[in-house]
Amino acid sequence: MNHLFKLKYTKIIVFLAIIQTSLVGCNGKLPGGDARKFPANPEERVKQNLEQGRGFKLNEFGNQQGGVFEFASSNGLWRASLDVIDFMPLSSVNYSGGIIITDWYSENNSQNESIKISIRFMTNEIRSDALNIKVFNKKCINNLLNCKITEQNGILVKELKREILKKATLYKEEDKNKKK
Repeated sequence: MNHLFKLKYTKIIVFLAIIQTSLVGCNGKLPGGDARKFPANPEERVKQNLEQGRGFKLNEFGNQQGGVFEFASSNGLWRASLDVIDFMPLSSVNYSGGIIITDWYSENNSQNESIKISIRFMTNEIRSDALNIKVFNKKCINNLLNCKITEQNGILVKELKREILKKATLYKEEDKNKKK
């Protein structure tokens, strides 16, 4: 039990160090701009940012170049994927990188068997080859001491893809009806 506490404590310290390093960056300054160069009024700031094409990415705090971003709420595949796996805890989600990775999940709190899902988006178009879904199964013997992880290529992958594409199509239809 004490070993697990030390391991969790170490992970927390490493996580905090990574966060601190990414926020401060190489130049030793926190991200942000000079307040004298930006209007105090929020509407004027938004207008100025839109005119200059400024964007926001978590992994590029120091980057002052802007870009065009399609937000996740307008991407039917992204929304549908999150809806289909909403019962699972998420480990990593990166919209700009086009990937969703869940944490290990098991029903009925079974520690001996769990699954992990990775969804990679190949395109924003709703079509069968738009998603690369991988499902991993972890089976353990003796309470997580002897575990075997295998990739599953069976019915679960096909069902996930089918459900996501079906929901994404419904979202696309809803969006078309809203525009009318």
